[in-house]
Order: sequence, then structure tokens, then C-alpha cells
Amino acid sequence: MESARLGSALRAVRLLRSWRQADVALAAGVSRATVSRCERGHLESLPLATLVRVAASLDVRLDLVPRWRGADLDRTLNAGHAAMHEALARRFAGGPWLTAAEVSFSIYGERGIVDLLAYRPDCGALLVIELKTVLADVQGLIGTVDRYRRLASVMARERGWGPLETVSSWVVLRDTPTNHRRLAAHATVLRHAFPADGRAMRGWLARPSGAVRALSFLSDDPPRNASAGRAGVQRVRRPRLSVDAGPQVDQLLRR
Repeated sequence: MESARLGSALRAVRLLRSWRQADVALAAGVSRATVSRCERGHLESLPLATLVRVAASLDVRLDLVPRWRGADLDRTLNAGHAAMHEALARRFAGGPWLTAAEVSFSIYGERGIVDLLAYRPDCGALLVIELKTVLADVQGLIGTVDRYRRLASVMARERGWGPLETVSSWVVLRDTPTNHRRLAAHATVLRHAFPADGRAMRGWLARPSGAVRALSFLSDDPPRNASAGRAGVQRVRRPRLSVDAGPQVDQLLRR
């Protein structure tokens, strides 16, 4: 994130809206001096939450891009994502589900890539799976999964899958302390968006009944035996509570 460019952008949007710095300050719940610092690009000592509030008051969305050792971070994240794909592929292999990975689509002008699309012909259950190594943008995740679920029936028809009785969604997070903390910070919102957990999802995958919206964790721990099917069931499990998750997440995970 380039501080000077961001500051210029915030000022430009403010002027386009014919707002004063005092108007932005009132909408964001900060001082006018803080708004001035943002616009001048003096962001080093500002809390990120303050910067986000100032930007949000102007309907400006901030996308933070982490960088580490050139492309090394991208390779690390891609490797983690690939490992999650492999673990889920083992979970579905040889069973009643048909699967398609990295499903790209362009439907009604909307584009994207679904990590994994699964269909069970005997009961007409279609499942959209979104894999996340890092839980960064919670609202963005909810919106993306909802959009994929809405368009999934078209993707299924393109593959000759049907008839469809239900369309479900499943968010699978990499099991890391950071993701547990992020889940804790947004427990209420995520509970509403994805009421089912890993334990409920295991039962549903075996006997799909109705549509579900689920969120669970996938462990990085290697399987303890050579049975891929059994290891897959163990790896997609009910989320465990991290030590600093707090009572809200305890309620979320115990539902």
C-alpha cells in the first residue's frame, strides 16, 4: 500500500463528494486532524482500524497486499492452497461424489473460479467448496461464496450434472492460529453466514439432506495411516477452539 497514493485517493474522493474534512471526520468517528494525516499520507502511526474507518466513510475499499521476499509469499500461499486441494480430493476420491476442481466461469457477466465443485447424483446435491489459506476479508468471503452458490447450478448444467435438488456451500479454512483469531473477531457474522460446522458437515457429506452453509478447518497434520479415505474424514473436523478465541467463538463452535 503506497501511503502517498492512498492519501491522494482519499482526498480526491472527498472532493468529488463535496465533503469537508470535518464531514469525513464525523462520518468516520475520528478527528479532523486524523483525516488530514490520512490525506497527506502520514499513515505510519495510525491504527489500521482508523484508516479503514476513514476510507469506509467515503465508500473506499482498502485492499492490503502483503509482500515478502519477492514471489516467495505467493509460492508459499499457493503451496498451502494446493495442499488443501489434495486433502479434499482424497476425501472425495472413490465415493459417490463427482468433483471438478478450479472451475472457471463467465455467467451473466460475472466471472470467477470455484475451488471445488461437487455433485452427488443419487440425491441431486450440489456443493460449492471455497478453500482459504488465510481468512482476510470476511465480508468479501461471504459475498463471494454467496455469488458462487447462486451461479453454481449453471456450472453444473454445463457439466451435464443434474437434476439438482439442493445447492450448498462449504468454506474450508486452513487450520492456523491466525485464522482462529480472525474467526473469533467475526464470530457473529460468520455464524449467521455459515451455521454448520465441520462435525455437521461430515454427517451431511455421508447423507445429504437439504441445503447447508458450512465453515470448518482443515488441518495441516499429515495422515496417521495410509488409508486416504479415513484420513480425509479425520482431517476435515469440527473446529477446535484456540486459546484466545473467547466466549463468542466457544458458542459458535459448540452449537
